[in-house]
Parts: sequence; structure tokens; C-alpha cells
Amino acid sequence: MTALDVGGLTLENPLWLAPLAGVTVPAVRAFFRRLGVGLTHTEMVSAAGMVMGNRKTEGMVGSPDGRDRPLILQLFGDDPALMEEAACRALALGGFDGLGINMACPMPKVFRKGSGARLLERPDLAREMTTRLARLGLPLWIKLRKATEAHPLSTEAFCGLLLEAGADHLTLHGRTASQRYEGEADGEAVLALARAFPGMVSASGDVYSPDDVRRYLDGGCAGVFLARGILRDPFLVPRALADLGFGGDETLCHPSPAKEIALLLEMGRDLKEDHGERFALVLLKRFVSCMFKGFTGASAIRRAVASEMNWTGLEARLLEAQSSFRS
Repeated sequence: MTALDVGGLTLENPLWLAPLAGVTVPAVRAFFRRLGVGLTHTEMVSAAGMVMGNRKTEGMVGSPDGRDRPLILQLFGDDPALMEEAACRALALGGFDGLGINMACPMPKVFRKGSGARLLERPDLAREMTTRLARLGLPLWIKLRKATEAHPLSTEAFCGLLLEAGADHLTLHGRTASQRYEGEADGEAVLALARAFPGMVSASGDVYSPDDVRRYLDGGCAGVFLARGILRDPFLVPRALADLGFGGDETLCHPSPAKEIALLLEMGRDLKEDHGERFALVLLKRFVSCMFKGFTGASAIRRAVASEMNWTGLEARLLEAQSSFRS
């Protein structure tokens, strides 16, 4: 199928990796690009941390080898001038294809400081923030949550304001801030917004199957953000792409155990090199718990990996398992 022109970017397909705190580091982004996603996001990056020169924050930006691109840098903050300065500093450190503003995060450490979904309460501030980042010249994508009657503007009115201010694309998560990640996402609210602004809206929330993806795309969304659904099952990506007719590597739709291990080890080695052994162990164990299912010996692999306390032991366990599946 032909490439898609969405939000100022030319993308291979409409399935995109959402920004996930503590997860979407370069190695994980590259992993999901190998599985087929057409776009990736950084973790949410603190504008204040960037401006203060926080080493950890600076380490969250950039695409070391480009394998995770196209890539959007997603920033959060409550000060438009600070957001603009942070974006400029980040752009000097790494290569990005677009900028993003998070107006969706409902978690207290972000929300209480006036950032994330709290910006729905302050449309004038959100508009100024959008205007400042839009003038930097890169495509600007904004992720937000569903407004409630307590907010100054409806979801549609708030989104219209952002688009008038210079946003190139909007992603709506179909939950309110007070729901956090509980209950069901309001898919109908997402589809209504997509109808109101054709070609400008993508969907987020409760995407766990190819049918969930197709429902949003058939309903008018330009794309679909993949988050918790692909932490449960990373291979949702190639299966959904195949269902949509985007092709790709069919062996990834239902990969062999040996193939899964090879992919996991490649990501794990990248994680270890970028972030050290401890971080690699924690994140790799998280992926092992969701990847290895449905075949004889899967639970044994999960138990064995969970018990390992160092990289050498974990790698040896996986290589041993891989060898047994190939024999």
C-alpha cells in the first residue's frame, strides 16, 4: 500500500507507538519499528528538566542510530516559554521528525503541576503553548484526553482551538483525566472527533486486537496509537498490519519461539548498551512475561528468566531455550 501523509509527516502505515513512560526508550522504539509500526514517540520529556540540563532528562531525547525513526519528541510542562526553550534544546541534541505536546497524562505527579491533562482546564495556556511550538517549524502533534462538562470547553471546541493555533495532528484518548486508566475508553467520542476534523485525528485507548484497530480506522481516524495493548502482545502490530493489507514480515504475525527469543535478545543487548544491566533486566523481564505464551515450554522460560538477577544469566537462559527450539 502507498505511504500516508498525516500531520505533516509521510508514514508507512497508520499504526503508531504511543509515548510510554519508562518504556519507549530507543531500543524499545527500534524493536517496535522492526515489528512494523510506522511512527514512534519518545517517553514524555519534562520541559523543566530539559531547560535545567537534567542529565536523566537529556538522556531521554535523541535517536542514536535512527532505527526508531520517524520519531516524535513528546514534551510536557505548564509554561509555554519553557516548553519552547526545552524543544529548542532537545532539537539541538537529537534528531526528530516532529514535536509533541502531552495534554493527556492524568497521573498526579504530572497533573498536579498543571501539565498533561490539566491543560484541558486552561485553554488559553494550551493555545499559547501550541502557537510557540508550532513556529519552530516541525510538525506538531498533540495528545489529549476527553473533556468533561466541568471543563471550560468541550473536547471538540478545545481541539478546534489547538488546530487554529497551529497543531498539525491530534490524538484523543477516550477517557477523562479522572478515569486515569480505569473503565472503558469512549471510542465513540474519538470517532466523533475524527468526523469533526477529517484527517486530523488519531485514536488512543483500549486497542487490544486488529478489530479494535480497524474499528477506529474504518470510523475515520487517520491512525491508531498502540500502548498497553502491545505491552500485552507486541505481535499485535504485524497481525493488525496484515489484517489491514499493509503486508510486512508474515513470520512475525505468529513467530516461532526461536524468533521471539532472537528479537528479545536484540532489544535486550541494545537496552544494556544504552542504559546498563539493571534497566535492561527489568524491561526485558516485562516483555518476557507478555511474549512467551501459547507453546510448550513457555511458562518454563518465563519462570527461568524471572529468577535471573544478572544479564549474563538471563542471556544464557534465553540462548539455551533458543537452541532447544532449533534442535
